[in-house]
Amino acid sequence: MLPVRSFHSRVLQSNSVFQRVIWIVLDSVGIGAMPDAAAFHDPPGADTLGNIARLRGLALPNLARLGLGNIKPLAGIAPAACPQGAYGRCTLASPGKDTTTGHWEMAGIHLDRPFPLYPHGFPREVIDEFEGRTGRRALGNRAASGTDIIQELGAEHMRTGSLIVYTSADSVFQVAAHEEVIPLWEQYKICETAREILRGPHEVGRVIARPFVGKPGAFTRTTNRHDYAVPPPRGMLLDKLEERGVLVEAVGKIFDIFLGRGIRGYERTRSNAEGMAKTLEALAAVDSGLIFVNLVDFDQLYGHRNDVEGYGAALERFDAWLPDFERALRPDDLAIFTADHGCDPTVPGTDHTREYVPLLAFGPNMRHGAALGLRASLSDIGQTVAANFDVSIPNGESFLRQIL
Repeated sequence: MLPVRSFHSRVLQSNSVFQRVIWIVLDSVGIGAMPDAAAFHDPPGADTLGNIARLRGLALPNLARLGLGNIKPLAGIAPAACPQGAYGRCTLASPGKDTTTGHWEMAGIHLDRPFPLYPHGFPREVIDEFEGRTGRRALGNRAASGTDIIQELGAEHMRTGSLIVYTSADSVFQVAAHEEVIPLWEQYKICETAREILRGPHEVGRVIARPFVGKPGAFTRTTNRHDYAVPPPRGMLLDKLEERGVLVEAVGKIFDIFLGRGIRGYERTRSNAEGMAKTLEALAAVDSGLIFVNLVDFDQLYGHRNDVEGYGAALERFDAWLPDFERALRPDDLAIFTADHGCDPTVPGTDHTREYVPLLAFGPNMRHGAALGLRASLSDIGQTVAANFDVSIPNGESFLRQIL
């Protein structure tokens, strides 16, 4: 972990209600389809938490104690008579259902139009410039499952050195390459080049390096993925906290989503387990400010692969970790759990789903049982964090007073 204690003398938080906010994004853990889901080509009935609870069953006693079952009816998760947290759900106000859109909205950025999608592959002018600047031919160039396309084209890639280029239902330009054919430093440089190309009308939300290893018929992706996001507009939450002198410690892909803006310490992670361990380390090391966490396995390993059992088990592992997390909280801490979109593994397709996201807020000295209702935007979370540290962001309505 990067050293963070040296920053504390610069932190100006004497007026903060909570000295630390620990904000954990359970990537893709949606809680029911939004009314406009069909316009985003979602299959009917998407409900990530609801469908997993109904079809597999979920044992989440700690989340239930905080108020998860009070947000909406969930099979096998009864509403708590006296929830130990505040509970509600948030609407995604921006058009889209992807990581960048969701996280940006949390930080106060509302998009006027969605990031561009390429269900039939990228236009010839993009691929021609990409091939010309990298000196390597592009294979694939279509929407595909990452695990499937490397099995299909991996051998040709190894034989020719050509790059596997693909997209998904999200606004992404993904480049897969074998680590023994193209070293990581070159793969990352290639993705930096793609990021330079993909501007203007073709400004996708993320360019993603997808390294893999193995032999034909048995290729596996490694944990050396790296994302290259679009720079977020100025004035979002992390900019405002930096101006205020508030320390932000990031765990997981938060650093990549915001290009490190306003972040003074960070840890990239390779799994939920590592993310949860690094969160506890941050709680031990950081005395004040925001600890901002993304746990990506729900989405990356299970939602996109229609792995209902894996998704459910991952939720239960998170729930089992919560007592350790709660023991690490201090009296002046606020914890917030939410998500950025859905990715229902029980419905046809492997794409994200446009869903409401759950909202749970709790802390040792916070009001219990506050019903936060249906929030108009994920920016309400960011505005609450901003209000706690005596700043404001362009969008969102704070619920800070409701939880005191």
